[in-house]
Amino acid sequence: MGAYILRRLALIIPTLFGIMLINFGLTQFVPGGPIEQVLAQLDGNKDAFQSVSGGNDAGIEDQGAGNADYIGARGLPPEFIDQLEVQFGFARITCAEGFTGTPNLKSPECAKEKIGAAERFWIMMGNYLRFDFGQSYFHSKGVIELVVEKMPVSISLGLWSTLIAYLISIPLGIRKAVRDGSAFDTWTSGVIIVGYAIPGFLFAVLLMVVFAGGTYFQWFPLRGLVSDNWESLSLWGKITDYLWHMVLPITASTISSFATMTLLTKNSFLDEIRKQYVMTARAKGLSEARVLYGHVFRNAMLIVIAGFPALFVAVFFGGSMIIETIFSLDGLGRLGFEAAVKRNYPVLFGTLYAFSLLGLLVGILSDLMYVFVDPRIDFEKRG
Repeated sequence: MGAYILRRLALIIPTLFGIMLINFGLTQFVPGGPIEQVLAQLDGNKDAFQSVSGGNDAGIEDQGAGNADYIGARGLPPEFIDQLEVQFGFARITCAEGFTGTPNLKSPECAKEKIGAAERFWIMMGNYLRFDFGQSYFHSKGVIELVVEKMPVSISLGLWSTLIAYLISIPLGIRKAVRDGSAFDTWTSGVIIVGYAIPGFLFAVLLMVVFAGGTYFQWFPLRGLVSDNWESLSLWGKITDYLWHMVLPITASTISSFATMTLLTKNSFLDEIRKQYVMTARAKGLSEARVLYGHVFRNAMLIVIAGFPALFVAVFFGGSMIIETIFSLDGLGRLGFEAAVKRNYPVLFGTLYAFSLLGLLVGILSDLMYVFVDPRIDFEKRG
């Protein structure tokens, strides 16, 4: 098993490199870089795309040189834009040999030197290998500080949604497998199909309209993770206030994973119940509970239990953005979305690197979970 883990760990390096290279390459063809975003804000535009005429991130200099109206329309001096390029890492300041002062663009002995995309990529990867993710362009904070600040919301959504999905889906799936074809199995399947068919964001809006004061009831708060007076509450009051705020977001984010997990559990149990060893156990006179939970459970739950780490990461990072936006929760989902819209590259690539690395490690953990649940599995022999 040790050799298998080492091989998987070694594969992380080229996989992570490929992920970063592809995403970095794609951004070079997307119009509206971070400098254009700053200029659009200074110009009073809400959207940088209204004023973008080129496609590359560092093309601001070329636009300014080729179009006299580009700078004049904003009333911004070229030196300011040069400084932005240096600040955002698209250029560096180089000074003549023998220069002893602080490098700056105002000195006649110093000039701006553009940094190509390939060099910027290698600089970025070198920093990320040291887990130096830099500073956000628009938050005046480090990327790690921002992620830690948004983490409680995403952990709350991911952890509670995954746990509730398992606590409901596993018993329900087992009962549906035992009573396969019955009226209970039929009507619960109908409910599950409806739950799976409803998009999470639409279900979230429905919950808000019905239970958050939209039209009918005002039983739950409309936004936020906690109330404004949370600091003044007692310990029990803080716990209840937190849970009160999380009911609707967790319900909305659980609906689709709950349906998938229930059907997966049912099908796994049905597949095991029909096998020969179950018939043999029943022929020996074992009770139905002993057959189900003493023999069938471990084999049937292999794929369900072993998939817990991957499911948690998927809910944690993948499905929270829309839910966070609808319920005004300031978590990692919204942070990533805003970083993509504003071309906040340190946040965008820093979180991509960190979460891709985490996802690859979780894949190895899932394989270890398989071995833990069923020791008969041997990845070394399979290899």
